[in-house]
Amino acid sequence: MAEITAALVKDLREKTGAGMMDCKKALTETNGNLEEAVDWLRTKGLAAAAKKSSRVASEGLVGVAVDGGSGAVVEINSETDFVARNESFQNFVQTVAGLALETKGDMDALKGSAYPGESRTVDEQLTHLISTIGENMNLRRVEYRSVDAGVIASYIHNAAAPGVGKIGVLAALQSDGDAAKLAETGKQLAMHIAAASPVAVSRDDVDQELLDRERAVLSEQARESGKPEEIIEKMVEGRLRKYYEEICLLDQTFVIDGESKVSQALEEAGKDAGSPITVTGFTRMSLGEGIEKEEEDFAAEVAAVAGS
Repeated sequence: MAEITAALVKDLREKTGAGMMDCKKALTETNGNLEEAVDWLRTKGLAAAAKKSSRVASEGLVGVAVDGGSGAVVEINSETDFVARNESFQNFVQTVAGLALETKGDMDALKGSAYPGESRTVDEQLTHLISTIGENMNLRRVEYRSVDAGVIASYIHNAAAPGVGKIGVLAALQSDGDAAKLAETGKQLAMHIAAASPVAVSRDDVDQELLDRERAVLSEQARESGKPEEIIEKMVEGRLRKYYEEICLLDQTFVIDGESKVSQALEEAGKDAGSPITVTGFTRMSLGEGIEKEEEDFAAEVAAVAGS
């Protein structure tokens, strides 16, 4: 019996895209012969995923799971929106979101977690799903938030099923106030975050590189006016205040009433709940953001076929 080394399993996994345990079993069944193991996986339908791995997966679903003072959000992509309407895929996203709570947002731990009801890990179950449904899929990212006291509020926009949709939000509210009132405030805040897309909680949280870049752009714009430097500086500071109102959660106008600043709304909500409310963080995960989608050129495709 040939030795089944970790390196051999890794080679087979990279060659086929199959799960680690499936690769190990294939090598065991074929006495360590790599090519025979590839064929063994193909006959079992476990290597089909590899053929689809180069396709861009920018559709899919975002899933959210919350348990008291902790919450997790995951993005799992597919090639088409059709798959996002598949009940098996929706159940997978819901289950993985729940497991992300247990692994506290650790991607490697999440992928290696045992998938409920199956003798596979999450990663292997995803490969199995790819083979079954016939599209490339990808567990792209995961975020986890928790509070010592208070609530983790969630919101799903364009929900396809409970807990899954196109945009998922977690809002972390630290407070000793009334739980029911905190939950109500948190829900409204999560909806606001989905609509207003803040970048940071407060001005102190804005990334310095982002701020420096914005300041440089505003300075150049102001200099084009031909005004003196001291006037330019005041112009830049005024425009930066406007910039903060656009990107900082606490400085934004609360979409629920269209008048108050979010900071003011939270202050009033804290009084109503019986204890001050502090937003310790938030996550807004929008499906497919940052993924470069392939642009299909039908004419070029026809020309390529005609020339072959």
